Amino acid sequence: MLRLLLLAVAVALVAPACSRAQPAPAEAVGSAAFEKRVFNVPAGAHPHDAAPGPPGQIWYTAQQQGALGIIDIASGKVRQVPLGQGSAPHGVVQARDGTAWITDGGQNAIVRYDPKSEKIDVWKLPKDSGYTNLNTGAFAPDGTFWFTGQNGIYGRVAPGGGKVEVFKDPEGRGPYGITATPDGEIWYVSLAGSHLAHVNRADGTVRLVDSPDANAGLRRVWSDSHGDLWISGWNSGKLYRYRPSSGQWDQWTLPGEAPKAYAVYVDPNDKVWVSNWGTNETLRFDPETKQFSGSMPGSGADAGVRQILGRGNEVYLPESGLDRLVLVTVRK
Repeated sequence: MLRLLLLAVAVALVAPACSRAQPAPAEAVGSAAFEKRVFNVPAGAHPHDAAPGPPGQIWYTAQQQGALGIIDIASGKVRQVPLGQGSAPHGVVQARDGTAWITDGGQNAIVRYDPKSEKIDVWKLPKDSGYTNLNTGAFAPDGTFWFTGQNGIYGRVAPGGGKVEVFKDPEGRGPYGITATPDGEIWYVSLAGSHLAHVNRADGTVRLVDSPDANAGLRRVWSDSHGDLWISGWNSGKLYRYRPSSGQWDQWTLPGEAPKAYAVYVDPNDKVWVSNWGTNETLRFDPETKQFSGSMPGSGADAGVRQILGRGNEVYLPESGLDRLVLVTVRK
């Protein structure tokens, strides 16, 4: 059911000891060939989200060590950049100018890291926001950075940074994953509220779309090249597709007993990757055949793959439970 709801618009840098990658042989998965490479990150880093950095690098958030991790793919070297006192970063994405933008729950702030100058900017949320449990961010075409916080908020930072605005989700707790479509629309999902929200970028109001399943636990959302939204259902164990053009929902239950769909990512070929915590694997779904066409097991037990992202034929799987990041290269 669609309903319209309107809201009022209401550091020192240190490089610790390096780790090196552990190469793994290519393995055939389903009908495609994948090459898998495992990087060990500092023990206790708890890598949460990953993103492309400068060419040849992968970024990750070291949530339990308050740092941005930087992996050099060619050498396998890993270093971490501390983000500030009390930092506990969750999400990271790259801006058009090559900087990293980070949702930092520990500092209750949006943090920007410039890889060229290694300068760090910290923009605190308004004091009356309280603790927001910041989650994920995405960029609109005009450079505005939109973000979510699980304690019931979403917000934006003006292009170039500095000014932070916060809005309240109409149903309270839960805002989690967020994405931008090819035409620039911003959508987020609510884990606790089990709804999808379309943000009006002009005034900050939102239009809510109910999940087809009650208490589905919508966790992550990603747009494909057509503007269709792919969503993971944590409680339902399903992969959903929502078509804004028609309002149609489609759904597929993940394989295995008691599936738990966590992260979702759509690669440049419009193949959908989703992590299944119930079976400790990352699956690839083909929208054309409507089948799960491949499986990438965790590099060990209880891998805990969280946010998935990638670049070109690369897919990044941060294994928070094992202090590892897996680079999957699609060879076909």
